[in-house]
Amino acid sequence: MSSPVYGLALHTSSPQLGLALSNFSDDSRQQTWDLDRDLSNLFHPYLKQFLAPQKWADLAFLATAKGPGSFTSTRIGIVTARTLAQQLQRPIFTVSSLAAFAWSQRDFYPLDTYLALEMPATRGQLYVGIYRGNRVYLADSLMTPEQWQQTLENLTISYQRLATPSYLGINAPDILDLAHLNWQTGKRPHWSEALPFYGM
Repeated sequence: MSSPVYGLALHTSSPQLGLALSNFSDDSRQQTWDLDRDLSNLFHPYLKQFLAPQKWADLAFLATAKGPGSFTSTRIGIVTARTLAQQLQRPIFTVSSLAAFAWSQRDFYPLDTYLALEMPATRGQLYVGIYRGNRVYLADSLMTPEQWQQTLENLTISYQRLATPSYLGINAPDILDLAHLNWQTGKRPHWSEALPFYGM
């Protein structure tokens, strides 16, 4: 019996569900659905349909967006991924929604570019983070626009400031890429380590 080689990524932290599957060789696919409030009802049937013809046993690891983003939909993705990882006894990687978006920009900016990312949060605040390639310069945080502006003014590096789009499910392959990079270094995170980031 051959060992599992596929990775599966879930991205539920925005109104757009994104799924990505790959064996990192000759078989990769991705799909997105703009579900918004229908996510909780349609997520599981879409996931099952997307996986075929592969089976759960073909998965070597799972990956999921941990936020920031919508509280409810992020939680749905985390809980589903944790449950699958526990039942399948597979490692699970949680990836920041901001980190995945930063990684998606790697063909548009040199890899050594610092990307200062911002995403709308509740009460007029912002989720923010600064990334350079797949490395974190400023970890995801919740700030007021004034605090963020002050943070940027205090930086001693040059950076590109970007606002994330509203629909982030399209970044599911980037979540899978970042998880695979960690997989290749030998990391095998336990399902109990998969925790959401709500910025509270």
